[in-house]
Amino acid sequence: MELRQLEYFVAVAEERNFTRAAERVHISQSGVSAQIRRLERELGAELFDRSARTVTLTAAGAAAFEHARAALAAAGAVGQAVGEVTGLLRGRLTMGMVIGCTLAPLFDALAAFHRAHPGVELSLREDNSDRLVEGLRSGDFDLGLVGAASGTLHGLDSLTLVSERLVVAVPAGHPLADAGRVTLRDLAAHPVVCMPPGTGLRTVFDRACEAQGVRPRVALQASAADAVAGLACRGLAAAVLSESMAALHRDRLTALPLDGVEAPALLALAWRGTPGPALAGLLAHCRRAFAGPDAGEG
Repeated sequence: MELRQLEYFVAVAEERNFTRAAERVHISQSGVSAQIRRLERELGAELFDRSARTVTLTAAGAAAFEHARAALAAAGAVGQAVGEVTGLLRGRLTMGMVIGCTLAPLFDALAAFHRAHPGVELSLREDNSDRLVEGLRSGDFDLGLVGAASGTLHGLDSLTLVSERLVVAVPAGHPLADAGRVTLRDLAAHPVVCMPPGTGLRTVFDRACEAQGVRPRVALQASAADAVAGLACRGLAAAVLSESMAALHRDRLTALPLDGVEAPALLALAWRGTPGPALAGLLAHCRRAFAGPDAGEG
């Protein structure tokens, strides 16, 4: 039994797909499959049920899963302990990022950290904020960039990077374009395009509507801010965005403050527990990147 076999086993179990697991560990799908089969022969049991489109663990696989993760963590800790003595950071950090986010200071921080610590392998995966938070709590991610409706995430530590109010963005000629300011009740008379449930911005919007007894007509949903804005630009609906998201499209959309919605939409880095040396180093780079004068630009 080899560590790489355990690594591939854990990757397939977490991704529930051989193709995605192969992309994650940077080898071919046939290579992953061959090593998993070899591991199954050594253990004398099938670890995965391959009969459906989504790969699932068998009873034997489920019994082995946590032990495999623990073995990988222990192996990583050995290298990290040596690195601490020699002054070199090594290991792997898996980061989750909310879908469709282009936060330039964060990318700058990742690049600077990689240059300073090439021995740490960085992995980046996108998902919606709710699933990212679940992944952070379960240990699937070391760090996550999540959209949130408050600065407190139960069971996690966090660092708020962006805090902005919601706005309504509409093209010229829209009935709200000359309103100056818009209430949720004003907005409820028109179709809306916004991000889907599970995103921080949508959570802020839904909570505000519920608090005021307003039922918006959410006609369209898109995970990326550019897509939300693009649909609004074509007159299909009024877009609900954050201030900086709308500002990127000021040549085509007029952004109007949403009266009565005081809670900001947040973008935050979140992690669980005391950061190890590698994660602490990455967080330090992120703090420096967002302390600069251009930190809010995306």
